[in-house]
Amino acid sequence: MEATNRPERILLVDDEPNVRDVLAEYLRTEGFEVCEAADGLAALERALSDRPDLIILDLNLPKLSGSEVFRRLRTVDNTPVIMLTARVNELDRIVGLELGADDYVGKPFSPREVVARVRNVLRRHRATFQPANESSRQRIGSLEIDRPGHEVLLDGERINLTPTEFRILELLAGNIGRAFTRDQILDKISNEHSDVFDRTLDRHIANLRHKIEADPSRPRFVLTVFGVGYKMASA
Repeated sequence: MEATNRPERILLVDDEPNVRDVLAEYLRTEGFEVCEAADGLAALERALSDRPDLIILDLNLPKLSGSEVFRRLRTVDNTPVIMLTARVNELDRIVGLELGADDYVGKPFSPREVVARVRNVLRRHRATFQPANESSRQRIGSLEIDRPGHEVLLDGERINLTPTEFRILELLAGNIGRAFTRDQILDKISNEHSDVFDRTLDRHIANLRHKIEADPSRPRFVLTVFGVGYKMASA
């Protein structure tokens, strides 16, 4: 996220004009700049052209689904995303969070609650971009973590992690050798509004291992501590 004096920009993606109108009014009243899109293809164009600081993304979109928009965006950047949907069953929450979304809101919702979640996610995202110092870069064997740059290198090659995967790796790498329970990890990487499940965490861990481990079935970085949870190996 660039350090500028402009208001933080929110891309609001929903095919229902009434939803966009209400949320946009609340967000602008709270000092945010708002740009809008009504379908998946337009959302991709606006995300790339307007460079928003956060995206509120409806899952049920015409032309291109919200989940597909999210997958494509994640190949180019890690802009935080709050998913929005009228389908509020547990499966939808799991799908949204497994994709790597930063939060999840079910319709109907309180616009004030959405604004609160936007602030919470942006605050957490900003915390990742602290001024660089010597301890901001960490090397564990062939794995290098650049916290200010929100970047992970493996054997010198950049690895594209979702925000959730990065937070898990950052937590474990900052406490090498310490075993965290699932509840402890969820508490550290989640915010007070997120619906996160144990099996969702396991899926994030599995995805992380597939990206940083030579053999995910025999990990050498992110280790399972049976009966407890997970920890980061020293090398």
